[in-house]
Amino acid sequence: MPKLALSLLPLLLLLPVPALSQDADVQEAWATSEGSLRARAAGISLPQTVAGLSLSKSGEVTNGGKGIDNYAQYLSDDGAVQATLYVYLPSYAGASIAAYMTDRAVTDRFGPKTRRTAYEGVALHGKAGRAIRAVYDDAANGALTTAAAFVQSGRWLVKLRVTGPSERRREVLAGLDGMLSGLRFDDASAVRSISPARFADCPKADDGDARLTASGAATGADVQPVREGAASFCIRGHVQTSEGSYDVLEQQRAHGASVIVPIDDAGTVMAFDPASGGRGYQLSMHSVGETKLYGVYDRVPSTRQIAQILDGKDPQTAEARATAAYAASGQVIVREGATN
Repeated sequence: MPKLALSLLPLLLLLPVPALSQDADVQEAWATSEGSLRARAAGISLPQTVAGLSLSKSGEVTNGGKGIDNYAQYLSDDGAVQATLYVYLPSYAGASIAAYMTDRAVTDRFGPKTRRTAYEGVALHGKAGRAIRAVYDDAANGALTTAAAFVQSGRWLVKLRVTGPSERRREVLAGLDGMLSGLRFDDASAVRSISPARFADCPKADDGDARLTASGAATGADVQPVREGAASFCIRGHVQTSEGSYDVLEQQRAHGASVIVPIDDAGTVMAFDPASGGRGYQLSMHSVGETKLYGVYDRVPSTRQIAQILDGKDPQTAEARATAAYAASGQVIVREGATN
């Protein structure tokens, strides 16, 4: 298995702040006109100045030139309040899961004294339940307030983050709410109804160890389209790895339910889906713009096996069978094996 992705949280909070970049990668990802910044491929825009915050830098976090992993950084006049607009195309697109993993990342980064003071579905442009809004006080031992919002527009996810000194909490919240209300979508009908994820325990226990039944080359028929995850999940179990602990989530009220393990707040998700032909479960790893397919198991692996897979200690899943690359245009290119 490849090395797990790093969280977006420290990266997006600590980006350098030069003047607005004009290089080729940025120009492919973003367009500016009449005071607005627009993510070209996603058709999502935000004013360059909003709620006391001004655009300082825009670009692509990774995948330069592909337009699928885009950020824009905003600052207050003195730079003390920092905000980020992130528009990205994960191959498992679920805003509720993204909010849930960001919630965990905030606590992990800023410490146990951090208090979540808001975590709710809110209206967007007059339509109820079109965004998730979260607020965290007393972060970093009381020094910071940080807040986030999440929106899903078709295959695309939007994450807003605003952070500043605790004594400037009002500015932080005004910045978040101003950015949220300032979002514009080329196709407003694509904005999904979402709500915060809350998981109960699944009624059944772990099924025991699974057996690998197929590990040969995968084909296009094995590749799932970009997920627009609206499924309801329960907690099947927990895994502990050398990198941290993760929840194993099982899809509820579905025939041949899928099982997922969200890894980070950057869109990395492990999934076990019913394999083509209806026999067993296909293991895949989802990330921004990419899905890697591994072996097919006769059942969903146990939590012990999942931990081994994530730690790279399960020899059955050492090599990818195929890699699917998702372009901003919607095109999917499948190649045998791993691409890196």
